[in-house]
This record gives sequence, C-alpha cells and structure tokens, in this order.
Amino acid sequence: MSGFDETDILILKILQRDASLSAQEIAAQVNLSTTPCWRRMNRMEQTGIIRGKVALLDANKLGMQMVTFVSISLTRNDEDSLEAFEEQVRQFPEIVECYTVTGTMDYFLKIITRDIQHFENFLRRHLARLPLIRDLHSNVAVTQIKYTTELPLDTQL
Repeated sequence: MSGFDETDILILKILQRDASLSAQEIAAQVNLSTTPCWRRMNRMEQTGIIRGKVALLDANKLGMQMVTFVSISLTRNDEDSLEAFEEQVRQFPEIVECYTVTGTMDYFLKIITRDIQHFENFLRRHLARLPLIRDLHSNVAVTQIKYTTELPLDTQL
C-alpha cells in the first residue's frame, strides 16, 4: 500500500485490539481529527488491508473446548486434486484454518469441536471419508499458551 505511514500502523494496531471503536475515538488516540482518520481507515478498507470487522467469540465459553491439529497427506498432488481437496475442506465449519505446508505432509488443519466425541464423529463421518486423503495424523491441543488475531505490525512493517 503506497502512502503507508506510522499513523496508519497505529490505526491498524488500535483496530486489531478493538474494531468497535468509532473513527472519532481512534482519531483521538492517533492525534488526528475525525475526518482524516476516517479517510485513512476507509482507504485501508478499500485497498483490502482491513478485510472486515468481526466479533471474536470465546470458544470455551460456548462449549467448544477441543482444538485438534490434523496433518494430511494426499494420494495425488496434481492441481485438480489439490483444488478438489481444498474445496471439500471449505465445506466443513469445524475446520477453522487450513494451510498447505512444506515437508512430508501436504496440509495442516485446525479443527474446533465440542469434545473428543464430536471430533471422533467429525473424523469418522466426514474427514476420513474424503477420497484424496492418503495419510492423516491428529494432535489434540492440551493447553493454549498464546492466542492472538493481532498481526506483528511493530516488527514486520
């Protein structure tokens, strides 16, 4: 993004912590008047830097306490197979993140379920039945040490 400066970074840091703040509240924190602050925020939305504003829900308080990381290797790695697998993965709301990876496996998935029984049901009835999967390994998260949705703006921009 051209014209990206320290004020833009500060606005983004504030929004990452609390996107419910008004342009006026953010402007006060970055020492701008409301209109120029709103213009900066709008420009960052228009260019896709700000993709959306969401509420972050507490999975534990909603009873979704099981986080499982699953590594998957496919039977074939041609473009059509990869695209087919990725489209199938998008259909499952339990899969909250999916990454292609280097190494011996092809994908890492982050799956959230209520408990071990719900994970086993999801695994048996859905994930393990996908035709392109050759190998699947799961690791259950025991303790969450760190969780953030904030990007490391201070060290990377």
